[in-house]
Amino acid sequence: MSRALLIVDVQNDFTEDGALAVAGGDAVAERITAFLAAHAAAYEVIIASRDWHDADGDNGGHFAEAPDFVDSWPVHCVAGTEGAEYDPLLATDTVTHHVRKGQGKPAYSMFEGVTDDGSSVAAVLTAAGVLSADVVGIATDHCVRASALDAIAHGVRVRVLTDLIAGVAPEPSEAALAELAHAGAELVESSAA
Repeated sequence: MSRALLIVDVQNDFTEDGALAVAGGDAVAERITAFLAAHAAAYEVIIASRDWHDADGDNGGHFAEAPDFVDSWPVHCVAGTEGAEYDPLLATDTVTHHVRKGQGKPAYSMFEGVTDDGSSVAAVLTAAGVLSADVVGIATDHCVRASALDAIAHGVRVRVLTDLIAGVAPEPSEAALAELAHAGAELVESSAA
């Protein structure tokens, strides 16, 4: 049975001092790096996603000068900028596939993006025979939630490693985790992985 690790949006703009900073983002990057050092060999596929928005335009209404923080956001993770790069505390040397999402449009799930060679996440998982995936990253209440739900919809057994995620706010993060559990995800700490 093939396993995958899905690392969602551990980027400078989503960690401390970023355009959409999530408290604890740097700590999550460090913990994911430590987890990879100990467990990378347990995964046939390790996919890391990044928001990679166009510099021009509003990216399909995703960027706004007066954002509602539900459907529209301040400018963030613009392609080729420091904010769009992986947090430097995240080691990416064991990542097998890098995914960029949100070019010119809103995109929350890594399944909406493409790898460097133009493949979808679903195609990568299918080609590798992945039956189970562990999901980690930022932000619990947005892109982690969307990516995990899409993995479940793809037929993959999902575990969310709860000590390797960070959310924007406690209440929506708790609601997202409850939704994921109801959808069939297992919520565990990385020590159980």
